[in-house]
Amino acid sequence: MKYQISSGRLRAWTQAAVAVACTAVLSMGALPTLDTAAAAPKEKPLSPGKRCDELYGIKNTPTRRLPGGDTSRPKAQWDEFDYVNTGKQYDGLQLPEDAAEREDFLDKIGKNPDAYGKGDPRRVYAYYAKEIAKPTSRWKTDWEGWRDGAYIPQSGHDPRGKAYEAKVVKDFGLTGPDWICQKEIKIRDPKTGKVHRRILDAINKKTREIVEIKSNDKPEDSQKPKDLELSRNKNWQKSGYRIRYIFAEERGGKGQKFFDEMRRNLGKDALGRERVTIHEHRSNAIEKAPAKSNNSPYRYNAPYMNADPSKTSGSRGGAVDQIKQSKATPKDMGDFLNRRNQASGGRFPKGPGGIDFTSLELKYVGKPVKGKGLDYAFSAKKAPGETGGWGGKAKAQMLSDAFFTWLALTPDKFWVNLNPDTPGTIMDDKFASTDAGRVLLEADLQLKHDFYKAMDPKTDVGKAAWDGLSKVNGWPCLHSGRNWIEPKPAKVREQDGGIHILDAPLKLQSEYAEVNTPGPGGEKPCRLTKPQIAHNERVLQRTVIPEVEKWINTKPEYADLRRVYTARVAAEWIRQQDAERPTDYRSIINSNNVERWPLRAPHQGWKKTDVFTKYAKIFKEGEFKYELTKGQEVWVVTVGGVDFSKQPKRNITRLQFLAERPYTPRTKNTAIKAATDDADQDGMLMLGGNSAGSSDDDAGTPTPTPTPTPTDKPTGKPTTGPTHTPQPDPTGSGDHTQPPATPPTGDDNGGGGLADTGAQIATVAAIAAALLSAGVALVWWKRRRTTSS
Repeated sequence: MKYQISSGRLRAWTQAAVAVACTAVLSMGALPTLDTAAAAPKEKPLSPGKRCDELYGIKNTPTRRLPGGDTSRPKAQWDEFDYVNTGKQYDGLQLPEDAAEREDFLDKIGKNPDAYGKGDPRRVYAYYAKEIAKPTSRWKTDWEGWRDGAYIPQSGHDPRGKAYEAKVVKDFGLTGPDWICQKEIKIRDPKTGKVHRRILDAINKKTREIVEIKSNDKPEDSQKPKDLELSRNKNWQKSGYRIRYIFAEERGGKGQKFFDEMRRNLGKDALGRERVTIHEHRSNAIEKAPAKSNNSPYRYNAPYMNADPSKTSGSRGGAVDQIKQSKATPKDMGDFLNRRNQASGGRFPKGPGGIDFTSLELKYVGKPVKGKGLDYAFSAKKAPGETGGWGGKAKAQMLSDAFFTWLALTPDKFWVNLNPDTPGTIMDDKFASTDAGRVLLEADLQLKHDFYKAMDPKTDVGKAAWDGLSKVNGWPCLHSGRNWIEPKPAKVREQDGGIHILDAPLKLQSEYAEVNTPGPGGEKPCRLTKPQIAHNERVLQRTVIPEVEKWINTKPEYADLRRVYTARVAAEWIRQQDAERPTDYRSIINSNNVERWPLRAPHQGWKKTDVFTKYAKIFKEGEFKYELTKGQEVWVVTVGGVDFSKQPKRNITRLQFLAERPYTPRTKNTAIKAATDDADQDGMLMLGGNSAGSSDDDAGTPTPTPTPTPTDKPTGKPTTGPTHTPQPDPTGSGDHTQPPATPPTGDDNGGGGLADTGAQIATVAAIAAALLSAGVALVWWKRRRTTSS
């Protein structure tokens, strides 16, 4: 239900108000008075307010006592409320790009918004023209920033606040004849003598309680001075009134200086209770556009996860609302946030600055229903102090593009290889035309650098490795080998028609292999026996390999690799769903057509051969060099790959899911509509949407009631083998226009594998090629005496 109060109704109440004579007597039910003479007699009368339950249309809710002390709503009770923001129907409204055309257009519109009726986009343009006409305006060259960061949030401020006030009135039982909402009072500053008017959200004169309700995470800037003046007023100090501030979002310490002063001034009541208390009544605000505006030409249409943008209104939801405000660089984002905060006066809810988009990953996709779009949810770390928010568009685009790349290409193409012995098998050409392919190859090169760092004998790990290696003629000798990154079983939960990706770890594999290309100086590596090689492998497995694997799963240098891999998990699940029944993605799956998801700026000119050339130079000329002892130099040159052709998964049981992530299903439901805190993971957020924008306006379809899950079964082992084998195209192109005829199998509550669909190749020659190229990583060691013995 929506609750809102029109300016017309406020005026009616104001006109009907009766001026109450001031009195210094603090009898039961009387409000504290000004401590000097009343204001001028012709002043507009104070609004008396209205019963809270009548104002918000709340019935059959008993009056309840407010809890005492500072409190926070338990996670189990977090919920949501929705409101309609009329400004949201213009979140894609455009101006001419040419500066001269734009100026001429705005001149014709004029600076008077009232010249246009509500619902007329020219009214929005007029507001902007009026804004940039101000000499101090900081939005003169940023129409989209003003539209998304100032105008639309401003349009939603009042309806959001009223909707949350109505919710608090109902939840806390601020009902009955004694609770009055929107009552106006006067406050005189004891220092300056200036009189201010202040509207109280809710007041109960009988119990001497005031409730201030904030739908964001901090007190409003314009109200703080008035509240401080109230707390300094001697009559209010003597009155015994208690003030409770209620916030919809986690406060995070915001406004603490203000609350400290309020508490010092008002002290405690006769029972020793603080007279100023705070409650975090956590509830997510779901902002909706007006009914039937989904197909409006003025709406913002995002491409994320959308199978066919020509047939739908485009992706919309909590992720899109935040991402569209994201700027490309930290500097640009910081400037935007400063302007946004200045425009808000402390009234807007948390914005994109609180999101660390560098950590963005795909964590949920719903069941794809043909023609209905796809629900999805990203996860991201919180950015402390609203210092993040940059790079969101690029990261979201990368995730979406990778998702479609994994669908469009047959999985036998999902590998990269940097091996000087095989310059012709760096990676598939079509894969190389995508950002997903670029990310894998660049991660492979990063692996070379990190393997070198991990083996540095000046570090504890490196020293342990060199000390433990087999010796030849008294010197440590490292065998040549191949290292490659591949997936560990992804930890998932298939439930309520979708799949939750709880963890998608990566593994560094290593084994002995020969390499023929000479390294630095043209010399061959030292020779080891098979037992010595086996010994060395054990040493690396307990020293260098775990260290580098930890970096792969945690370091920011591999964030893009982890990001595109979560998209790989989701895409594989969509493949399986489409095998069971046609979805909007059927024409994309195995089409080997990735023209819609090319290399994006600034990487549009990227070439796989450039990476190989850089690597070959390192391999042949030497870049990573240690001096183990006096007169001895050792080069360590890594050669490797990434193999994502397999995608195993482990589906945890319902009981385990409930134990580890009890609030995740609820968080996901909210995240599709609005960015929200992840109640199961401190410091994390979830934000998502629907790929066809099907639930972004006031006529949206409600989230369906979860379907009961069957009785749990024991968890089995992860599936590592393929569930089907793609058949080679007769032309040899490898194109597959249809998904596999037989859907992969998997036990919802057991350990059914999300298979490596397409990892096996039908011919012996293809198998040989795959073994050579899929994920090869070679470590090449050379020792050279630089001084005479």
